[in-house]
Amino acid sequence: MKGRDSMLLIILSLICSGAFTVCNAVGPRTNGGLKQNFYRTSCPQAELIVSRIMRNRAQSNSALSAKLLRMHFHDCFVRGCDASILLDAVGDTFAEKDTIPNHSLSGYDVIDEIKTELENVCPGVVSCADILALAARDAVSLQFNRPLWAVPTGRRDGNVSLASDIEANLPSPFSDFATLLQLFTNKGLDVNDLVVLSGGHTLGVAHCATFSNRLYNFNGTDGSDPSLDPQYAEFLKTQCPNPFDPATIVEIDPQSSLKFDSNFFNILLQNKGLFQSDAALLQNEQSARIVKQLKISNAFFAKFPISMNKMGAMQVLTGEDGEIRKNCHVINP
Repeated sequence: MKGRDSMLLIILSLICSGAFTVCNAVGPRTNGGLKQNFYRTSCPQAELIVSRIMRNRAQSNSALSAKLLRMHFHDCFVRGCDASILLDAVGDTFAEKDTIPNHSLSGYDVIDEIKTELENVCPGVVSCADILALAARDAVSLQFNRPLWAVPTGRRDGNVSLASDIEANLPSPFSDFATLLQLFTNKGLDVNDLVVLSGGHTLGVAHCATFSNRLYNFNGTDGSDPSLDPQYAEFLKTQCPNPFDPATIVEIDPQSSLKFDSNFFNILLQNKGLFQSDAALLQNEQSARIVKQLKISNAFFAKFPISMNKMGAMQVLTGEDGEIRKNCHVINP
């Protein structure tokens, strides 16, 4: 037994030494009662199935990384990581996905495909919440051909999804620093996690409605937000004239929106952060210092997995709590 344990420690050490992989603990348990390889005996193919489907889907949808990372984030910040974002409305009660901040979420069909295959192989075993956490990790990791972080599993699915929960829990692109920090603090995260997780904006696009307030008559001044680079503001006006087309999208991280890297922090320091919430990170001495640290790729790659696992363990349902949904869109009958 002692020899086997020693060998396991050696193997874990080798795995954790990968260039972009961070293991938070050698032991099997992590925050929130989650475990590494939770499905090792109950559904040993689970993580391989998620990875395979993600790889196949990404070949025809290069934006999938941003979509699933954002969906996982939006799920965890409201009621914890319980796949409540996937639930459809019931009767006249609107669900989380029915709110304006979540209208642009997409990728539900990918989660459905994964869930369908897992139900065929291991019925009633793998939660939608774990599928979303694993799919987000695998989507972001595809460009590196290796997992960027280990995902502890064992989450169970919630049975409540309310549109009314969104406003008080989900960070807004219009938030100032104090509001952002308070929201993160309420979730057990700190200023370091705030800045690190904001680095997810290195992927994806945004609609004009999420930042056009910075371009025209900002705070009643008849001009643009002074914290936004003037030349960049003029460029954004060409993309989002006043009035703008609601369907127009702009890269959040110019010329790098399909690549997971630290370039977001470089453009932020050039005052080219697209959202008001991005620019707010430079208005606090501590967060601005972290931004400067994270512009170095190795620093960002080292810290992102840690903050993702902290977020992924927020208010999780484990053990006998919650359920394992048969269909990610509805609670079990």
